[in-house]
Amino acid sequence: MKSLVIVPSIRNSNVISDYIKNAEIHNFNKNNLFFLILTEDFVDKSLYKKKLMENNVEGLVLNQSDREKFLDDEGLSDFKDLIPRRSHAETSFGLLYLWFNKEFEYGFMIDDDTEPENQFDFFGDHIRNLNYSGDILEVSSNKGLVNVLYQNFQRHGLYPRGYPYSKMGEVISTRMINIKEGDVWISQGLWTNIPDLDAIRILMDGDLNGQAKTRLFISDFNKNFVVAKNNFLTVSSMNLAFRKEVVPFFYQFPMDDNPWKIGRFDDIWSGVVAKKILDSIGKYIITGFPLCRHNKAPRNTFKDINAEAPGYEANEIISDLLMNLRLNNNIFESTLKIAETFQQSSQIEFIHYCGKKLQKWVNSIYERERITYDNR
Repeated sequence: MKSLVIVPSIRNSNVISDYIKNAEIHNFNKNNLFFLILTEDFVDKSLYKKKLMENNVEGLVLNQSDREKFLDDEGLSDFKDLIPRRSHAETSFGLLYLWFNKEFEYGFMIDDDTEPENQFDFFGDHIRNLNYSGDILEVSSNKGLVNVLYQNFQRHGLYPRGYPYSKMGEVISTRMINIKEGDVWISQGLWTNIPDLDAIRILMDGDLNGQAKTRLFISDFNKNFVVAKNNFLTVSSMNLAFRKEVVPFFYQFPMDDNPWKIGRFDDIWSGVVAKKILDSIGKYIITGFPLCRHNKAPRNTFKDINAEAPGYEANEIISDLLMNLRLNNNIFESTLKIAETFQQSSQIEFIHYCGKKLQKWVNSIYERERITYDNR
């Protein structure tokens, strides 16, 4: 079975070569990879097609017009208004492409401003995480939210993008647990070099160019971990692998192309929903390795603050809305319950909006269900 590698990109076709080089270094069979490049109408697609040919790897390059035509041709036009234009959250198209193609078993999400740390077998390590069995570190927090950068926090003092400010100052607890093969549905790799921070934290770090003065190193990470049930974490889609089964509850929320122009919370909030669903069915997100190197390009910190600012209030309460929500082990019913909670339990209009989008996503997929689930 193949893996679908979803790469939203407008600037760096070399991302294909960087990750294929890693596969070749570690003797990972690149014939088991299919790259889906999601770009825009103003981008020269031939640059990406050339890189696919040079690296002798299968793939497809789709701009906005291509994606709309694909959805029309495949009878999926009802998903059009769920996938925002010119937004990182266009990765939801990749989730649909994964779901409706039987040849794919796993999905990957990679950002085009990253490259693998080549001491790690990027694709192989992620797939091993998804099939891991044995003892593993479980992490929890007295505030119900775990900082994924906790391992060397004393040195760098960083909280990642999407970590609520009201949850800072947490006390971390750890213990060893045992998990079975098949228990891990998402593998989140972390990042060296430029940390994935929100714009206010970047400004507080003294950087006006959208990056950070404080950097991360391989030595800041020491082992994989899972986050305990009834605890949340931030999920960044720049270095991610997952089982196909997550698609119905892993909708990437519609950022940028929305009435409020809110951005940069798509993967964060989808991770909150995913963690709640996985808790309800006894499954896990492994976080840690493999690492990628984040080479974020300079940009205006204040522009990012403007995009994020209307969403900060919602981000402070999004996990609290779900903390005590009781779910069953049917992922469709549970995701619909979360969507209804977003629409009913908050005074923030954007959360209502996201709840309606999630509800339509789940219902549209359920109508076309292709996979039989075993949620034991």
